[in-house]
Amino acid sequence: MTLKNKDQRVAVFIDVQNLYHSAKNLYQTRVNFGEVLKDAVAGRRLIRAFGYVVRTKTGEEKPFFEALLKLGIETRTKDLQEYYGGLKKADWDVGIAVDAIKTSSAVDVIVLVSGDGDFAPLVEYLKNHGKRVEVMAFGKSTSSKLKEIADEFLDLETTVDKYLLKQRKWLLPLR
Repeated sequence: MTLKNKDQRVAVFIDVQNLYHSAKNLYQTRVNFGEVLKDAVAGRRLIRAFGYVVRTKTGEEKPFFEALLKLGIETRTKDLQEYYGGLKKADWDVGIAVDAIKTSSAVDVIVLVSGDGDFAPLVEYLKNHGKRVEVMAFGKSTSSKLKEIADEFLDLETTVDKYLLKQRKWLLPLR
């Protein structure tokens, strides 16, 4: 049973890298973050929406960051760390958890947009503090523990056409 009403105050936390890589690996396309945000809010009162993104040295992602801002998603940026030997890393897990805990006192519902099982302790913590926690992600790449403990799991794969951007014809190779 879904317990959603228009008076609920909602905060949305989007693990952009998690969704980006899931869409790329499962469907070879990109995520429609506007639709994701709309369904995360579900007609309720949006208090804040955060998108956690990674900035590269080239800055090629700048137009994408601007698009998120236009949708009403505040971006939190972190620089991509490059280590000796070519390893690249940019992990937002702790930042997302801290923001969710800090914001939780001002909202009724936390919507976590990520399939990362590392968030299971965060979900349990928020639920133990009286918050409704909803998780949205691509089912195939979502931790089973996360699906199990969330108050509600919205599988983006059930209506994949809605949550993925259509490939533009001009991106296809010319014949």
